[in-house]
Amino acid sequence: MGKGGERHVEEEEAEGVMATDFFWSYTDEPHASRRRQILSQYPQIKQLFGPDPFAFFKVSVVVLLQLGTAALLHDSGWLKILAIAYFFGSFLNHNLFLAIHELSHNLAFSTPVYNRWLGIFANLPVGVPMSVTFQKYHLEHHRFQGVDGIDMDIPSQIEAHLVRNVITKSIWVIFQLFFYALRPLFLKPKPPGYWEFINLFVQIALDVAMVYFWGWKSFAYLILSTFVGGGMHPMAAHFISEHYVFNPEQETYSYYGPLNFVTWHVGYHNEHHDFPRIPGSKLHKVKEIAPEYYEGLDSYKSWSQVIYMYVMDRTVGPFSRMKRKVSTTTKKSE
Repeated sequence: MGKGGERHVEEEEAEGVMATDFFWSYTDEPHASRRRQILSQYPQIKQLFGPDPFAFFKVSVVVLLQLGTAALLHDSGWLKILAIAYFFGSFLNHNLFLAIHELSHNLAFSTPVYNRWLGIFANLPVGVPMSVTFQKYHLEHHRFQGVDGIDMDIPSQIEAHLVRNVITKSIWVIFQLFFYALRPLFLKPKPPGYWEFINLFVQIALDVAMVYFWGWKSFAYLILSTFVGGGMHPMAAHFISEHYVFNPEQETYSYYGPLNFVTWHVGYHNEHHDFPRIPGSKLHKVKEIAPEYYEGLDSYKSWSQVIYMYVMDRTVGPFSRMKRKVSTTTKKSE
């Protein structure tokens, strides 16, 4: 980002009061320039580009394990279902959500259509069709990071104005998956395409089959696993840790903790934005090859701590994101 970040506030930070506007940057997003610098110095990083040969196996194991767990819980009590959903199923479904993220970058197969089919398969235990639509908006998040009106990863003005204290921030975190999923549909709707209808019909077929053969409790377990895993949960903290600004001089943050092993290493987020063509399983090698580009950046070792800081810090909230205006170059790219 350089030194381009400013905030349109008066004395709010000094007084410990939440800001009333986003951070605004007057420079381009930092990743393209850093990518060029790193590649000019370490061209061997290009050898890391390409799909993860074990992606299909990893996705298949988690999908079958989660669907099998749902079937086993068909006649269990609701308290048991909720407990297993939070302490087990949530990790599996969020793992699949991040598998879909990996597949949106075509990092399982060299042929894009195979990645799309695998994404639809990975989507099954999530319960709600989202794989194809997610790819549309996520790739824009990479190309136009922080650009006002294009990057739908950034909270809306309504969210930012309503979420102003510990209570509303806690509620927002619990329901953040809904905001994340519905925000682009309201702010920048895109007409559904052929693949979205395939995603929808395949998902409905699985959901109906789950209810028909094993009952509503099995289906409810899948939905609960998605919901709790996307809310007040360590796995869901990556939604906050990746781009919420805790340091005005930095807009993307990495996490170097153990949960990377069950989240497709999405915690290596600076590295991911610098090199979106490298699969998560190899992102740690980027930091090993070019440590001087990452060791000076702020990073996290605990996602649970990120949620705590976000909720309790009076100066942090949905406005704690970096934005930039639409430039002529951006409009042409779009």
